[in-house]
Amino acid sequence: MECKGSSCLHNIPLLSNLNDEEARKISEGVVTKEFKKGEYIFRTGDKADRLYIVCQGKMKIFKYLRDGREQILYIYGAGDFVGGFNLLKEDEYWYNAVALEDTVVCTLSKKKFDEIIIKNPTITLKVLEQAYERIRWAEDLVDRLSTISTDAKVASLLLRLTDDFGTRKGDEIILNLTINREEMGSYAGISRETMTRKLRTFKEMGLIDFHGNKVIIIKDEEGLREML
Repeated sequence: MECKGSSCLHNIPLLSNLNDEEARKISEGVVTKEFKKGEYIFRTGDKADRLYIVCQGKMKIFKYLRDGREQILYIYGAGDFVGGFNLLKEDEYWYNAVALEDTVVCTLSKKKFDEIIIKNPTITLKVLEQAYERIRWAEDLVDRLSTISTDAKVASLLLRLTDDFGTRKGDEIILNLTINREEMGSYAGISRETMTRKLRTFKEMGLIDFHGNKVIIIKDEEGLREML
């Protein structure tokens, strides 16, 4: 998705209800930035004075645990946004955002964001709806990290990744990943070595197949769900 001018805003679910004049005015406050894979988009402690909207690519949202390990909280793709609630509270970010691949991000200043939500209550509702979904996902993450079964952690992760990276082909789901085994382990709350070992076990069980480190084929979706 190109992110230039007001036409970009209509393609973003959060801002899709803007009329042409509103989109034109808001677009004056939009700054488009390109990030290479691995580049930080923002860091813990940065002032939350802008809304970040993914136009192309993917970003991971993560924090470092006390022992130095990385814990991935979310993966966002085109159309997703981050910072809406932070702007409402004039907060600072307590997590990091890094591009998982070459990524284009639109940023919108707090001033322009405030202008939008005052005149467009439907956008405020969308922010609240997204916040609700993210709270639900955070609750699911806690459940996944606290579960005793490593098999359940890996199965849950693979099913979750279908939303971000999956393409369905008949009875199979192809995951074209831009995260590596270490990042998969971070997302699931296990080590890279354990993730690699479990994926091999799942392959031997006929649940999945994979080509290299970037393509995983889910062959038995129901079998994975039965592990949860």
